[in-house]
Amino acid sequence: MKEVLAQHVDLFLIIVYLGAIFLFGVLFREYVKSTEDYFLAGRALPWWVIGMSIIGTNIGAYDYVGAAGGAYRFGIAQANYEWLGAIPAMIVSALVIIPYYWKNKVYTVPEYLGKRYKEAVRVIEAVIYGVFLVMLLGIFFWASGIMLHTYVGWSIGFSIVITAIVVGFYTISGGLAAVAITDVVQLGIMFVGGFAVAAVGFAKAGGVLKFFAALKAAHPQHLQVFLPLDNPAYPWLGMILGLGLVLSPAWWCANQSIIQRTLGARSEWDARAGMLFAAFPKTLIPILVVLPGFFALMFAPPGTIKNPDQALPWVVKNFLPPGIGGLVFVAFIAALHSSVDSTLNSAATLWTRDIYQRYIKRDASDRHYLLVGRILTFAFIVFGVIFAPFTEKFPGIYVAMQTLLSFFQGPTLATLLLGVLWWRATGWGGLVGLTSGVLLAVFLSVLKVNFLYVAWWSFVFSLVVNVVVSYLTPPEPPQKLRGLVYGYLEKDEDFKRAVERRING
Repeated sequence: MKEVLAQHVDLFLIIVYLGAIFLFGVLFREYVKSTEDYFLAGRALPWWVIGMSIIGTNIGAYDYVGAAGGAYRFGIAQANYEWLGAIPAMIVSALVIIPYYWKNKVYTVPEYLGKRYKEAVRVIEAVIYGVFLVMLLGIFFWASGIMLHTYVGWSIGFSIVITAIVVGFYTISGGLAAVAITDVVQLGIMFVGGFAVAAVGFAKAGGVLKFFAALKAAHPQHLQVFLPLDNPAYPWLGMILGLGLVLSPAWWCANQSIIQRTLGARSEWDARAGMLFAAFPKTLIPILVVLPGFFALMFAPPGTIKNPDQALPWVVKNFLPPGIGGLVFVAFIAALHSSVDSTLNSAATLWTRDIYQRYIKRDASDRHYLLVGRILTFAFIVFGVIFAPFTEKFPGIYVAMQTLLSFFQGPTLATLLLGVLWWRATGWGGLVGLTSGVLLAVFLSVLKVNFLYVAWWSFVFSLVVNVVVSYLTPPEPPQKLRGLVYGYLEKDEDFKRAVERRING
């Protein structure tokens, strides 16, 4: 009887959540009148919405499942993705990079790179990120189908379609504004669910100190912050070079899904403050994503968990009391929806602004581009639903995601940093550096090089090639660099001084 009641409570929570999120689309539909409204929320987002939306976008279902699996297998080293791999880069993004995006009123990161270098750089970057985001949707939809099938009993196909309908409706209707506000709500649900798991787990162990004492006694290696050089996934040198210096800054400074929230800010101050504000809740994320892996490690009977990615689902299904399990499951769905809506909106922005508007139909009305953005969003939903079953062929979720990112994150970061900080970087330098870096990353991956080292060496290679080619080609005219490069500011007197320093130096 209690089990049946618990199932009804869980189902009720899920239906209420899905219904409430669906209504957000109805609420925000009337506020979308232009492409700026749809893609950038009318550039009216306050700092606190930006900050919470950034975290809601960043922490998705694959983070929950993949990070818990990583903690189950490797230990607390997994938390470096949240500490070493986030906070420093978020500060750099807020103080150094975001002002150049915002002041230039761009819609996308590739649009900035196109202005700074040349159109070919914009196209290559837009296609790379656009394809990556669209393929990512299939993974998210599949994760949603698996979760709803496991906990509610719906078929995987039906679960995927329900997710597509709910998330697709409010994303197509309300654009970035609806996405950002739902991210705020979803983040709150995620934190409630995460802390609920932590509280129940520590209570079961007899307290925080007793739990970690038992963990240290049984699995001392799981409390090592950095793992040995021969670790197959997270060697300490690779974590510092590949994660700390490349993958993390590239994610927080150049990822369209993250940066798009700051581009919709009502002021430059709100854009920068939003990113800095997001760094505070980010320090608490390991509680949501790492601790469940430890709980599964300590409490699951031997042989129960055959795949590390099953750690978190096992905790929710077998560990939590009636009602709490349903709440945490809703947190799962919230995390997934937050990732799906952000990916959808960003993919539509990239393909509409950087490809369709630039190369297919240049001089159409704003209403036409708004319609195209919505049509593309719908098309991506359909593609994601069709592609979702192929996700079964993927290995571990978290490492797979980082491996895909390592193909282009290093060259992207090198191109962006030189573009913002070095006036001598030329269009040809950016183009050759970006393309050669991506090709090297793919080559190293084929050779089975660890993805952390792939990111690092492709970054270094792209950086060196950009510098060499830039010195071999004529410098860009000062007027082109105005407002795009550090030292070439917008004010006339500042711009004149920057040009004089360049001429005299």
